Order: sequence, then structure tokens, then C-alpha cells
Amino acid sequence: MSDPISKGLFERAKKLIPGGVNSPVRAFRSVGGEPIFISRGEGAYLFGADGAKYTDYVGSWGPMILGHAHPAVVGAITEAAGRGTSYGAPTELEVRFAETVTKLYPSIEMMRAVSSGTEATMAALRAARGFTGRDVIVKFEGCYHGHADFLLVKAGSGAMTLGVPDSAGVPNGAAGNTTTLPYNDIPALKELFSSRGHRIAAVIVEPVVGNMGVVPPAPGFLEELIAVCAKSGAVSIFDEVMTGSRVARGGYQARAGLTPQMTCLGKIIGGGMPLAVYGGKREIMEKVAPLGPVYQAGTLSGNPVCVSAALATIERLDDALYAKLETLGARLEAGLAVQLAKHKIEGCVQRVGSMITLFFGKGPIRNFTEASACDTKRFGAWHRGMIERKHYWPPSQFEAAFFSGTHTEADIDATLAASDETMATLG
Repeated sequence: MSDPISKGLFERAKKLIPGGVNSPVRAFRSVGGEPIFISRGEGAYLFGADGAKYTDYVGSWGPMILGHAHPAVVGAITEAAGRGTSYGAPTELEVRFAETVTKLYPSIEMMRAVSSGTEATMAALRAARGFTGRDVIVKFEGCYHGHADFLLVKAGSGAMTLGVPDSAGVPNGAAGNTTTLPYNDIPALKELFSSRGHRIAAVIVEPVVGNMGVVPPAPGFLEELIAVCAKSGAVSIFDEVMTGSRVARGGYQARAGLTPQMTCLGKIIGGGMPLAVYGGKREIMEKVAPLGPVYQAGTLSGNPVCVSAALATIERLDDALYAKLETLGARLEAGLAVQLAKHKIEGCVQRVGSMITLFFGKGPIRNFTEASACDTKRFGAWHRGMIERKHYWPPSQFEAAFFSGTHTEADIDATLAASDETMATLG
């Protein structure tokens, strides 16, 4: 590591924090390096502890669609904090936030604010079980829905990066009612519902997977998922924690013209603060306490500082922003694809909006099995080359990269130049 300050901080951190990090992928283990400690972010850039400037393609794992430290968002946070950071009581801000979210996502007729994507998916599935009176949950291999016990089954993301698809410490019975299927496999979905549909409470899915790299849905896959759920009385849940307001203002469901029965949101919808949402059809959400018997609560839910950041962010999600992101994404996608061919490297580039993954494996990548076959050693070598050239890409083959409205064509071109130099060294 060329940054001795980060190295020193990492050594201190490892004595007190497992692996020296507070979220596993940040440890850089899968790419053969050590983490860069960040001192600040500004627009499209991060600055390391030693002051080095990096073009950022992590974006705090998705929420920084407006770039780091956007003045309007920082101003909203500062103003809200000046009135007190938490009340533990309802506020007008919460009402405005709920009105804004339900207008953006017509599938959400009622909603609750929580503090993380994990909380959102956990609460949504509990509500679905309470509504249906059934126990079985269906998820897809390689989709990550947070670290609740019953969802850590072929979970993608950090678990996949570390080669640990399931977690120790999860009781044998915790995931006993969780069934997994291959993503994009319509026949397997139909077969499961034909045999066990009467027991299934809900099917949860990342409509565009971002936790085994960017894997878009096959034509008809999500439509069939919604249809079989409706027919059997199960609840269809779109986990749009990552895609929500990222691939379109109203999430992938708006982009594709789909209406799931429940939706989970986070990241962008929280303005980069610890804020998330779950919601859906009124008849389902009316099962949530105090209206119904499904309990869910949180001390910091609807926190006024977080909600202020969210509203300031959402107000700035306009058509011009998404048009710019699409243009930048197409430029980056095309450039990386050209380089793979130029250097005769097996790989593919997959992108939806401003989510993108460079896979070092034969494409297209359609599911967990194909993603798992990618060359992680070659990705690690490419990643180290990019870090050396000051371009900060997610430190895992199985994570989506993101860019913001503050990135420029010059940023994209500089990143492509760095990638071209790096690919020339891969052999």
C-alpha cells in the first residue's frame, strides 16, 4: 500500500474491529489489497487519509447519485440538526417524506420509515407473513436482502465475495422456511408454485441484481413472478434498496412499468443517511402495528435529520440528471467493452442506468452460477491497477459500481485510460 497513513489506521482498526472494518467487503480481501481510509468526499471524488484524490465509483455503495457533499443536502442536514437530532416523536417532515415517496412509487400506498435496508426487507417479509398467514419465503440465488438470519442463504454480495454463502451463528431452523431459486429461471419459479404455492407467503427479488454484480432480469421474468404471486395469494416484493431512484426516479418498477405488491427502498431514498422504507398495498400495511398484529418499531425511524437529507435529494432527481447518467454510462460501458476485445481478455460489461459491472468471465452473466465462474484473481489484479491509478472501484467482482451526476465525460475518459493501461498488464 502506498498510503502509510491508511496502513497505520488499518493496523489500529484490526485490534478493535473485526477485520478492521465495519462491513466485510471494505476489507479489500478479495482483491488482494488493504483498504484506503477516506478523509472526505466532494462531488465525484474521494480523498484518502494521505490526501490522494480518487475518482469514485462506489458512491457509498449507491446513494450518492448527486455526488458527495452536495450543498443542498449538507445544508438540509445542518439546518435539521440545529433543531435537534432526534425526538422520538412524530414530525411534519415524516408526513412530507411519506407523501413524496408514495407519489414516486405508486405501488406504495402506505409505508414505514426504518433505519436500514436490512430492517426494511425484514419488516416487509414479516408483514407479508402476517398478511398471508403463511411461512415460506422465496428468494433467488445471489440476491442479497440484508443480514437477517432467514435471508442469509446464497446471499451474494459480501457473503459471495468472501466465499461464505451462509453464515455461522444462524440457527438451523432460522432459514428452514426460506426457499432459493436460480435468478431468471422462469420454469423453476413456475414449478415451485405449482407444488408449494399454497404455502408461500412472499417472493422477494432484486429486480436488477446488484449483489452478484449487475445482472438484469430476463424478458418476462419479473412479470411472471408478479403473476404467479397474485394467482397463489403470495406477496411479490421488489427489493429496490439499490435500484430505487437509481435506475429511474421511481425505481426499476417505473422503468419497466411493473407493480409489485410491496417495495423496499434505501440508499438514494434516504439521501445517503441511515434511512430506508418498506411499504405496499394498503391492505398489507394495515396489518402493521398499531393497526394490526404485525409488530415493528425503531427508536430512530423517521429521524428528522435523515428525512431532511432525503427530501433535499429527492427534489433534485430530475429528467436531466437521468439523461446525463445514461450518457455517461453508455460511454463507460462501450469503452470497457472495447478494451476487453483489444486486449483479448474474456469478459463482459453489464449495465442498467448508472449501475455497471465489469465481469472477467464469459457473458452474458444471467445468474449466480455464471457470476461465480468469473475470474476473481484477474479482477483483483485489474482493481489494484485502478487503485494505483487513483480510480476507486468496488473491491469485489460481485458488487455493482455506481457513478453520479457530478461525474463528467472527462472523468469517464480518464477512468477508461487507466483501465486500458491496467488491462495491458493482465496478460
